[in-house]
Amino acid sequence: MPRYLKTGISDAEAAAADEKVRRVVEDALNDIASRGDAAVREMSIKFDNWEREDFRLSAGEIEACLARLTGQDRDDILFAQEQIRNFAQVQRDALQDVEVETLPGVVLGHRNIPVNAVGCYVPGGKYPLLASAHMSVVTAKVAGVERIATCAPPFEGGPAPAIVAAQHLAGADEIYVIGGIQAVGAMALGTGSIAPVDMLVGPGNAFVAEAKRQLFGRVGIDLLAGPTETLVIADESVDGELCAADLLGQAEHGPTSPATLLTNSERLARETMAEVERQLTVLPTAGIAGQAWRDYGQVIVCESLDEMVAAADEIAAEHVQVMTEDPDWFLARLTNYGALFLGPRTNVSYGDKVIGTNHTLPTRRAARYTGGLWVGMFLKTCTYQRVLTDEASAMVGEYCSRLCALEGFAGHKEQADIRVRRYGGRNLA
Repeated sequence: MPRYLKTGISDAEAAAADEKVRRVVEDALNDIASRGDAAVREMSIKFDNWEREDFRLSAGEIEACLARLTGQDRDDILFAQEQIRNFAQVQRDALQDVEVETLPGVVLGHRNIPVNAVGCYVPGGKYPLLASAHMSVVTAKVAGVERIATCAPPFEGGPAPAIVAAQHLAGADEIYVIGGIQAVGAMALGTGSIAPVDMLVGPGNAFVAEAKRQLFGRVGIDLLAGPTETLVIADESVDGELCAADLLGQAEHGPTSPATLLTNSERLARETMAEVERQLTVLPTAGIAGQAWRDYGQVIVCESLDEMVAAADEIAAEHVQVMTEDPDWFLARLTNYGALFLGPRTNVSYGDKVIGTNHTLPTRRAARYTGGLWVGMFLKTCTYQRVLTDEASAMVGEYCSRLCALEGFAGHKEQADIRVRRYGGRNLA
């Protein structure tokens, strides 16, 4: 049975925190729905100390942000976007429209139709997370989305140049400097200055994730992504220094980011715990990472590999770093995860920033029923049907008529019966 050498806050404490977030978000979204731009402006001043007449950046402002990047910065952004675009295109090419004659004279098919308008949220309050622009905007472009609006909060008193550059180079049509609840609320509900979108995508903090949850139904969403969480599965083929680096590398996202070590070695577990404390003395982001580790960090020791798989699938973490003697053994058996990072040569940071897979991934155990953001999420697979002959319509109509009668749907039955009469020359009882 798994043993916990370290646990985080209790479920009751986490639930109480969630309830506070829910109430704040509900009030904020109601305010945006009723007062539009005025509510967005007030929230921007209150939460981000940021105000301007028009939150959308002009072409000149975008060019000014691009000019602040070095040539290396720009090349690195373009390299990352190329990797993401290439993999998204491979995924898009795997999604084919179909049409097939299933019965003589009966044709069925489906088309993969892009969503018309998407709002992409790019987190950036603590760090200018430009990678989120790649993940959402580039992937939406590959899918064929016609209108892409992006929002990111101000950073150090103004637009974050790197985020703006990433949004623009990825192909965003509208770039707004708005953060948090007010950003996703404005894009979903629309205001006087921002036209509503059909779908919201992108990660964020607990308030952004809750806003997306409450807005789902009025708009589509990709998934509930955030706060960031990581699970390191390791055995004695690696050491505590590597495990600690991978735990803290994700804990620094925010003070509520869970980081968990799952191992079959108590020696490695204790070595990692000691190494976490050592690295926190030198890590520049230790203030945030240390709080996340203290409140949400876990260390679990299992007796067998099978027990490790069962525990990992129960946790259903967003990021799962597998550093064991045989990572492919876990690849073949794990079923609940946002993304896997197999072996010590890769890590979650590669996936977050540059390697090409999408970093917007399910959190809070949503990996039990969904994968992460990918090109297919921007596509609606819509079916159609065509009946080519009188004989086919009458034949299908007879089956349909009898099945409708079983259900007591008289109007449905008449839809079938009228076609049997017209195209088959028969009257049905």
